[in-house]
Amino acid sequence: MQSKDLTCTEEVRVRFNETDPLGIVWHGHYIVYFEDGREAFGRQHGLTYLDIQKAGFVTPIVKSTCEHFLPLKYGETFNIVTTFVNSVSAKLIYKYEIFNQNNQLVCSGETIQVFLDSENNLCLYNPEFFQTWKDKMGL
Repeated sequence: MQSKDLTCTEEVRVRFNETDPLGIVWHGHYIVYFEDGREAFGRQHGLTYLDIQKAGFVTPIVKSTCEHFLPLKYGETFNIVTTFVNSVSAKLIYKYEIFNQNNQLVCSGETIQVFLDSENNLCLYNPEFFQTWKDKMGL
């Protein structure tokens, strides 16, 4: 069975408050950029945090990784490419690649989120709304 990749690309501009005194993006902001990518992905593909909350669930991050290759600087634009990784487990797995305005890979990473119900119980199976979304997306 061939996997179908769902991706989203979001263009962002480095803001002054995200940089250190040298004008280079502070490393901790890349995790925030990943969040920007997840938000854009959700809007594009119909899986926003509001959709998840409306269904009665929250999705805390249980793992995040980030590898840095090149710096971003104040005023530059960059693209965040967010890819949903399909899994049989009740998880949201996203991979990220950040490319600078010269299309060079700046950073890559991954986050894993789990589903908790309204009583903060870990869901071992895909919630019905999530399985419906996956079916709709052909996953």
